Amino acid sequence: MMKFRFRRQGQDPQREKLKLDLFAFNKTVEHGFPNQPSSLAYDPKLRIMAVGTKSGAVKIYGAPGVEFTGLHKETAAVTQMHFLPGQGRLLSLLDDNTLHLWEIDQKDGYSHLEETRSFILPGRPGFDSTNSPPSITRVTVILLKSACDVACLGTEGGGVYFLELSGLTLLEDKTLYQEEIMQSVPDDYRCGKALGPVESLQEHPQDSSKILIGYSRGLMIVWDQSTRNVHHLFLGNQQLESLGWERSGRTVVSSHSDGGYMVWSINSSCYKTLQPLMSTIPYGPFPCKAINKILWRTCESGNHFIIFSGGMPRASYGDRHCVSILQGQSLVTLDFTSRVIDFFTVHHTEPQEEFDNPSALVVLVEEELVVLDLQTPGWPTVPAPYLAPLHSSAITCAYHISNVPLKLWERIISAGEQQGPLHPSVNWPISGGKNLAQEPTQRGLLLTGHEDGTVRFWDASGVSLRPLYKLGTANIFQTDCEHDSLNQASEEEWPPFRKVGCFDPYSDDPRLGIQKIALCKYTARMVVAGTAGQVLVMELSDEKSNHMINVATVDLLQDREGFTWKGHDRLTPKNGSLTFSPGFQPSVLVQCMPPAAVTAVTLHSEWNLVAFGTSHGFGLFDYYRRDPVLARCTLHPNDSLAMEGPLSRVKSLKKSLRQSFRRIRKSRVSGKKRVVANSSSSKVQEANAQLAEQAGPTDVEMTPVQRRIEPRSADDSLSGVVRCLYFADTFLRDAAHHGPTMWAGTNSGSVFAYALEVPSQEKFSERSVEAVLGKEIQLMHRAPVVSIAVLDGRGNPLPEPYEVSRDLAKAPDMQGTHSVLIASEEQFKVFTLPKVSAKTKFKLTAHEGCRVRKVALVSFTSLACEDYTENGLACLTNLGDIHIFTVPSLRPQVHYDCIRKEDISGIASCVFTKHGQGFYLISPSEFERFSLSARNITEPLCSLELVRHHGTTCLGRDFTGTPKLTQANGTPVLQDSEANGSPSDGTRTPEEPPAPTDSPNSPESPLDTTGDITVEEVRDFLASSEEAERNLRNVSEEEAHSPGILIK
Repeated sequence: MMKFRFRRQGQDPQREKLKLDLFAFNKTVEHGFPNQPSSLAYDPKLRIMAVGTKSGAVKIYGAPGVEFTGLHKETAAVTQMHFLPGQGRLLSLLDDNTLHLWEIDQKDGYSHLEETRSFILPGRPGFDSTNSPPSITRVTVILLKSACDVACLGTEGGGVYFLELSGLTLLEDKTLYQEEIMQSVPDDYRCGKALGPVESLQEHPQDSSKILIGYSRGLMIVWDQSTRNVHHLFLGNQQLESLGWERSGRTVVSSHSDGGYMVWSINSSCYKTLQPLMSTIPYGPFPCKAINKILWRTCESGNHFIIFSGGMPRASYGDRHCVSILQGQSLVTLDFTSRVIDFFTVHHTEPQEEFDNPSALVVLVEEELVVLDLQTPGWPTVPAPYLAPLHSSAITCAYHISNVPLKLWERIISAGEQQGPLHPSVNWPISGGKNLAQEPTQRGLLLTGHEDGTVRFWDASGVSLRPLYKLGTANIFQTDCEHDSLNQASEEEWPPFRKVGCFDPYSDDPRLGIQKIALCKYTARMVVAGTAGQVLVMELSDEKSNHMINVATVDLLQDREGFTWKGHDRLTPKNGSLTFSPGFQPSVLVQCMPPAAVTAVTLHSEWNLVAFGTSHGFGLFDYYRRDPVLARCTLHPNDSLAMEGPLSRVKSLKKSLRQSFRRIRKSRVSGKKRVVANSSSSKVQEANAQLAEQAGPTDVEMTPVQRRIEPRSADDSLSGVVRCLYFADTFLRDAAHHGPTMWAGTNSGSVFAYALEVPSQEKFSERSVEAVLGKEIQLMHRAPVVSIAVLDGRGNPLPEPYEVSRDLAKAPDMQGTHSVLIASEEQFKVFTLPKVSAKTKFKLTAHEGCRVRKVALVSFTSLACEDYTENGLACLTNLGDIHIFTVPSLRPQVHYDCIRKEDISGIASCVFTKHGQGFYLISPSEFERFSLSARNITEPLCSLELVRHHGTTCLGRDFTGTPKLTQANGTPVLQDSEANGSPSDGTRTPEEPPAPTDSPNSPESPLDTTGDITVEEVRDFLASSEEAERNLRNVSEEEAHSPGILIK
């Protein structure tokens, strides 16, 4: 076997400069709800809110579009956060007992969040650190004094420490130990017992020199800092959980571990208080859980608010997550579906105000944020403009639509408004900061499919991901989810529960899960496909409707013998007419048999066709005439695993063992063929390699030696899975006539191309669509086909249906030769049409050692010249990196590290947009948004107007305003100059639009210089046998004469 190595030419400086204007990688914003929140803070002066997470992330939110994200270097959980009101500073406490000071500062007209200081509380002096418990100085509670100069730290050892904030330095002379307090406690109360950890620290609302300190044992004191004396004692005996002042400073409310709370009065004539004014267990008399936090808010009307979390009857409702609101005789128990983290009220905090007059209650629970309007009767919830729980039911798929027409946008919003108000009747209370980002130039829709059979529509045009509309499909089928009436609370129910929030992790039937979505933005027609083989064709209607759904069944096995479906049953549709709200309404239900999960779907609204595929085959359906057009089984005779279904627990152990031994045997055989390291031939090869390296000039690269790729077995399990489907108007029969075609790619590397006979629009009702198999292509290594796309004579992707007829896109070039780009898991290959002869290819697995997971054709616009655009192929691999190639010549341009290779769910969830952006899940509840385009970037650009006192200027003097380098789940982000393959030098200068370097007529560069001649097996069913032989001969000759090909 002979191998010829060809050298690549050096890099073109003009092309490198153009790359800088086209490509740039940035992780820009995290959409959704923070994963595993652990703390909450609110700044009433700036009206901003902070959420801390268990992974060490700090996220600050203000008005829609105002967002800041920071990440502690330590990965410990953020247990507490406190704003320095009005200053744009935040003090955070981590689970490792370290304190961190964050600062929002201005840089280049925009605000940025940076960590400026950190501090850890030292051990208590005089104690042996080796013998004393390390928790003695563990911080349990933090109080920021109203002057924002000192922080008070309560600890587990019962001591209170004072920290000067400007430099995070400990004021040791002010430290308050338990021993000093015990001297003021009566002897009969001491009983030789310690007071326990400090549970609460609260500053006196009218006298900042006094601090209310609560200890776990139940003792509460008012400590006068100025005189270092105990001003007042409250001798409580019940274990303390939380404390709160009444605004006047004359009353204290305390909550306890027995589910009760007490109201204490401060009597100026008496030094100590033995009994509270009032003691009650709201949900007694049976044992109750602890009330973890309590707030007292005064109202001008006289009916004050008492708001607390917990306190539920232990036996009956001990598993409920509740926040109770008590005002006068009104009591509401807010019932959440996840654990309550923290809550606060938005109220008057100015000293001159006599009453709190709370306007809103903000509750952070583990899976969502809920805001209630306390000024409106009934205390309704306020829709949030951001922080929506994307995972209210688990996300199963995602789909993005760019450049949504205004008419469709308004109709979707109108349908959403009728489901519930998208815009609150009151102003959003967390409204601080100013959004400086430009208005989005185009409207973007992100659709998410969910486990409970719903599809949610999100406004993805800007920084805030805003919910627009929710589509449900469960009501079409007979399931066990008709129990809503049971959840409604009766008037006599006690406690008076009220369900709030939309997080509902439980699915009534896993078969309802949405697997694939397709939407035509010009005709407002959508296809939704699910786990049990259901394919729903839907139309957008502005009116309520009552109609029957047409049901059609398509058998994809085609009476194949020897196969028995062992998976779940199909979903049974409801009989008779059904009522549908305004929005997307189903017209046709196509049921695949066997009812396996749908793995691919595509829609062509101009031809009234929908194509769908499962692990058994693919089908084509004419939804205008309600007729099946085609059904093709793709199962291999040995493919028994495909018959078990995703919900079946029966796995073929014998088959998996057989495959494992086969792989071991292959690796042993290939290992025997390796050259022994000490042999003379290997030494000669090493010497030749060294000479080759020395002989070449510095500006010429040697192409890397490729990895050897083992072809896959034809009887691998799930080889019949249909991975992609595609419609195109192109040349399949001959080079003179073009027409509608449908393409299907499978897991075994097979591509089926069908020529379609589609009647004209006037004859849709008279004639049915016909499909004839035109070509069948079998890729050499049987790698799964990930994507198929047809390119026109200029090498551009074909426009979407209706785009040309509505003057929204250029007509494709039908004069030049069309080509088809087939992306498998191992390589990209371009074939000419209709001959299906190989034109160019790039073997990604051989070159880079990775496999293709997601592929998209993307349009990149130059940053320097708005009129210059290039089409590129964006590819995400199983290692989490993104590669960009030119189209159709498949020249590698840049590649970036995007997702951690261990984050399998993140890689699987990635969605590319048509203009160089993308989304992927960094947690079950969050999408990370990234940009590959230098021009098209969606990122938060905002500012905060800060009020800082003299002597409190910028703490971090070395602040440089660096962008976010790490996201909340710890994925590193490389700067452009550091990213692999990205240009690191050159300057951006505006210039004339450069000539395209990727014209289909330009000579191909020898990219694949060491590639095998892999002649795919192409079967042409439309040509005669003599013509087919001639085509195959042409393929062999073309590949043998193409430059840069390895010849064996």
